[in-house]
Amino acid sequence: MKKKIFAIVGSASSKSSNLKLLHYLKTQFSSDFEVEIFDQLAQMPHFNPEQSQVNPPISVIEIRNRILMSDGIMICSPEYIFSIPSVLKNVLEWCVATTVFSEKPTCLITASADGKMGNEELRLIMKTLNANFTEETSLLISGIRGKLDEEGNPLDSDLKVKLKQVVVAFESQVKERWNGNFRGTLDQQ
Repeated sequence: MKKKIFAIVGSASSKSSNLKLLHYLKTQFSSDFEVEIFDQLAQMPHFNPEQSQVNPPISVIEIRNRILMSDGIMICSPEYIFSIPSVLKNVLEWCVATTVFSEKPTCLITASADGKMGNEELRLIMKTLNANFTEETSLLISGIRGKLDEEGNPLDSDLKVKLKQVVVAFESQVKERWNGNFRGTLDQQ
């Protein structure tokens, strides 16, 4: 049975380098994995803490369930004004009152002009949500626009190698988690 990866694009732009990058990354996974790319963050309702636990909107329930039912999560996001995009923060806020990310194998990629501050913020938020990511399943790509062609393929071999390494590390993490070798708790799902 194939492992399911739910890949979230952190940008609302239809021409996003992060969306192109996720489409490229989807081709790098082994045949043991099925990757679903979610690029509809702009359609999510604004976070309302009063609705978060009681009567959340249907779209929020649906994305929480997709996260929960996946074997692993991949987030590929740009940096906007030294932070993560508001559409990504919005969906993560809808998940704070849940355990959908708890110990979930997670791959974090920040691809932007610089990206350092956005990457740090994303890592802090995902740590707060108790997502399971490592240095090997995280990647910062600065200067992304000059590193991809129009279809999203890496233009230099160094980036191609780094992307393959992060996918291999993430696949290994997902397989370890779901093959019973994981040392975390399973009852939080």
